[in-house]
Amino acid sequence: MWLKQLKIAIIEKNIEEIEELMQNVPQLSKAEDIDSAICLIDEAKSLVTRLRNNTQASMIQMKKNIDFLKVTQTRANSSLDVTS
Repeated sequence: MWLKQLKIAIIEKNIEEIEELMQNVPQLSKAEDIDSAICLIDEAKSLVTRLRNNTQASMIQMKKNIDFLKVTQTRANSSLDVTS
């Protein structure tokens, strides 16, 4: 049951569910189940790494966009502006 839940969480990219499942890893007795668990845990690790990298890239791009908007934003004329 745990393996099936982990597969579903990976497919759905449900990080919260993966985290919860990782905190409650059951005692597996069959070699086949252990091998499957190792493969799924490795895939979950890869998924989390990819999502983290994507989030980091998005945050960097947003910062660049904000900086660009700040630079290109027209400044309001102040009442002390003597050049107008």
